[in-house]
Amino acid sequence: MDTQVKPERVVQIALPFMGDEEWMAVREPIEAGWLTQGPKVAAFEKDFANRHGVPHALATTSCTTALHLALAAMDIGPGDEVIVPSFTWVATANAALYCGATPVLCDVDPITFNIDPASAASKVTDRTKAVMAVHLFGRCADMDALKTVIPPHVKIVEDAACAAGATYKGIAAGAIGDAAAFSFHPRKSITCGEGGMLTAKDDVLAARAQVLRNHGASVSEEQRHHGPQPWLLPAFDELGYNYRMTDVQAAIGLVQLKKLDDFISERDRRARWYADALSDLDWLHTPALPNDGRHAWQAYVTIVDPSRAPIPRNELMARLHARGVATRPGTHAIHMLGYYASRFALSPDDFPGARDCERNTMAIPLHNRMTDEDYAYVVRMIREAAYA
Repeated sequence: MDTQVKPERVVQIALPFMGDEEWMAVREPIEAGWLTQGPKVAAFEKDFANRHGVPHALATTSCTTALHLALAAMDIGPGDEVIVPSFTWVATANAALYCGATPVLCDVDPITFNIDPASAASKVTDRTKAVMAVHLFGRCADMDALKTVIPPHVKIVEDAACAAGATYKGIAAGAIGDAAAFSFHPRKSITCGEGGMLTAKDDVLAARAQVLRNHGASVSEEQRHHGPQPWLLPAFDELGYNYRMTDVQAAIGLVQLKKLDDFISERDRRARWYADALSDLDWLHTPALPNDGRHAWQAYVTIVDPSRAPIPRNELMARLHARGVATRPGTHAIHMLGYYASRFALSPDDFPGARDCERNTMAIPLHNRMTDEDYAYVVRMIREAAYA
């Protein structure tokens, strides 16, 4: 195909779904003049906590800062180890480094893309303080299996960046481990531009995170301004961070959260359609449906079987791009990234599951702004590109 020819249509890998409700929602904080963390953030936190069945939710600037905040609130620091699956976005491992701890990588299950409990168990030492259970692409990790092989004193932090609205055996993501972090990046099911959420069941952990999120202040800005002496600054008894979400973001998040279940239901229907429409391609493996919960379908990630595919994955992705269909690798293998490979003397074969996932996964468009025609076009272009 001539790459200069304009494609019939363009289908993006992801697009946020917003409308007049979100547009109108931001007017209130703008008109009120309360733009930083305030009443909208508090309302968003309350609704998110209720939706995910947890007593505490703290809005943050990103999922990355929520992960860092969770580890910091657990007093994880230098000399401690945090087990991280290698097939995940680099932020999962970076959060451990931000605390001065050591990220210890383990392998993943190439079918679910999630942490391999046996590999994680093999990495436990007397310095292990936490395990990051990533719910990649919206499918919850096998948390029961993980809890079986991980010592009870080791904290389990859910990296639920992709998993708002997902469930595992009837329990919502974010309410399974000791703490969890969610993302509201535009590629996620719901978004407020940037932003994250830390959830926790433990009162002490949540209280500590609350202080650390706001520079280490003893009370929040909203509490101080609405208190009896707003002119006095709070106490600062420990080093904290500025990880506060704005009320403008939270106003959007409140509207988006109300749409979450409808978004996921539509994505699930489309995912099942993809599985059927692509079932005759023996070289393209579609993601397996979980039998232990609800997949949130943040992304639809296939595997291009290198032993059967008519062309290499990267060539297929290039041809699809020329035809207007955006694709991406599922994510990267952390142990193959330059910084981690160099710092920790890692090689690609150290974690073969993660290595193969990086090399062979291909996410195809799945989002709530796609039409029937878009989905049909994606499938038709996959066939055309593969056999052109």
